Amino acid sequence: MDPLNLTGNVLLFLLVFGMSATVDIGSMHEQLRNRNAILLGVFCQFILLPFLGFVIVRLFQLDASIGITLLVVTSSPGGSYSNWWCSMFNADLALSVTMTAISTLLSVGTLPGNLLLYANMAYAADVADELDWGSLFLSLAVVISAISLGLFCSWRTHSYKFNVYANKAGNIAGFALIIFSATVANTGEAGSKIWSRGWSFYAACALPCLLGLLFASGLASAADLKKPERLAVAVECCYQNVGIATSVALAMFGGQELNQAMGVPLFYGMVEALFVGIYCIIGWKAGWSKAPPDVPFWKMLFTSYEVIEAEKRGEALEIEVSFSDSNSKEYEDGHIFTTFFSLEEFPAKSPKTPSGLVDDTLNDTQETDSTEEAETAVV
Repeated sequence: MDPLNLTGNVLLFLLVFGMSATVDIGSMHEQLRNRNAILLGVFCQFILLPFLGFVIVRLFQLDASIGITLLVVTSSPGGSYSNWWCSMFNADLALSVTMTAISTLLSVGTLPGNLLLYANMAYAADVADELDWGSLFLSLAVVISAISLGLFCSWRTHSYKFNVYANKAGNIAGFALIIFSATVANTGEAGSKIWSRGWSFYAACALPCLLGLLFASGLASAADLKKPERLAVAVECCYQNVGIATSVALAMFGGQELNQAMGVPLFYGMVEALFVGIYCIIGWKAGWSKAPPDVPFWKMLFTSYEVIEAEKRGEALEIEVSFSDSNSKEYEDGHIFTTFFSLEEFPAKSPKTPSGLVDDTLNDTQETDSTEEAETAVV
């Protein structure tokens, strides 16, 4: 493996590991039972978006190098950056990581299946036979191993503080991977520059992402999912793993065809970052995020409300009030029945190490309330 591919895979691994290690295992276990959200996400990821990609390839009559690469993009599992965006804008990160893990595992079968189906329908059969499956499955293996290790570390450390540090490390890796990808993509020949294409190229690459966001949002709202879940499902639907398409393009094409093909994941990545960024800001202000819509923008970006919510829920569930049939009794005092019951300590694992974020959030809330009370008194 050459140094560029090695660097890209290492940064990809660190990004996915950091996002996965942010997730509280209890929240992840809860989301695994969220059938409506997961089934809707799988439908959008592996049926809706690949079909949209095929329709656009046929509508714009794209050359094979561009069309095949676009089909790889729309048939790929959710990208690692989908977790990053959900983390930054405080959508349901546990659902996002769960969906990424499930979609990556399912993509071992669905990606080649969709690709063979739509590539043979759009082009000659010999085009699909030239696909490089080795590079495709290598990218899937990196993502699967990073998710598995991140979730294991979150469970093993049993610490909200570790979740916070892992989140920060994943964000740093995400920024580094963006800078790395942009640098590599703009060091080629003049013909590979992203600004030298025709209008049909830009429209064809942008439409699947835009339509995916709109359709997924509508379906998630119709399914009456929780608002942070709607945000996560929409992001997961359209934010694809463009690294897989890049690997396939490098292995399959050469010369001018390679220049044309490499522009697809690059421009799709730019478009999905733009559209998802705007969408997440609108969702945050509309109350679809776990972050309050009135907190400062930078605080919303760099505070993990996922961890705060899990920590608050964990504190509330440390002691369970149980009604024991063997220790309870009733007696009649006139017309009043009095019931005795016992309080038992919940036999759970020791509490997780606090993150320190909950107290800061409470202080911010108290300061806001004090300010509002003072303003009301002045009026």
